[in-house]
Amino acid sequence: MERPGEQDTPSAVRKALGMLDAFDAETPELSIRELARRSGVARSTAHRLVGELLEWGALERTTAGVRLGMKLFELGSLAPTPVTLRDAALPFAHHLHEVTQLTVNVAVRSGGEIVYLEKITSRSLRVPHSRQGGRGALHATGLGKAILAFGGDAEIDEVLAGPLAAITPKTITDPETLRRELARVRERRVAYDVEESRLELFCVAAPILDARGRALGAISVTGATALDQAERFAPAVATTALAVAGALRPRRPDATRRR
Repeated sequence: MERPGEQDTPSAVRKALGMLDAFDAETPELSIRELARRSGVARSTAHRLVGELLEWGALERTTAGVRLGMKLFELGSLAPTPVTLRDAALPFAHHLHEVTQLTVNVAVRSGGEIVYLEKITSRSLRVPHSRQGGRGALHATGLGKAILAFGGDAEIDEVLAGPLAAITPKTITDPETLRRELARVRERRVAYDVEESRLELFCVAAPILDARGRALGAISVTGATALDQAERFAPAVATTALAVAGALRPRRPDATRRR
């Protein structure tokens, strides 16, 4: 029987998940003290939960404290839909990288963000703000805009109604401006991010669509150049997105084949 007020108290599982969520790309290692502060968990509780997470493999010890463990990577690799998309996109992503010599990313939507499924890095340009398993703002990335443009009207309205944070001074934060931008993305099937998620970088992205025209994810190239130069990569990115979408669709039996 649930005690009065018990439903309002975070469970040990929720506290542990909050601690795991405290890590990010900028701080992959944390001391237990900082981990407790970021997650809002009492330090004594944090020490106990860290011990259990270390024993299970969700965390690993480092000289600075702890970091996420390989057990989480092993479980993440079992996620069915994203892995299927990643597997289908990977050979095409490598080809796109060879053709353009730019960093290639593949991503899917997760709430108001994108999650990077794959990143193939260019030797000539490091893109620090994206990493496999990392996240980015849906409204401020070419990948995010490519996905959002081919979502339903209700999904677009929900994103536009929420706060559109300025990741850089060039991020689109006005809802109506972003709505017009998404309409252009639907028309040309290519989305651009020109210094909106990172200064001095551009992104050209195209949606990977299912048979109904809804975005399963998106693929992009990233480099350091002006928009008029970035536009020349649009045909290659759009063609790659079509190829990935084709690889994901089940093949129909050949009607002309004799039985």
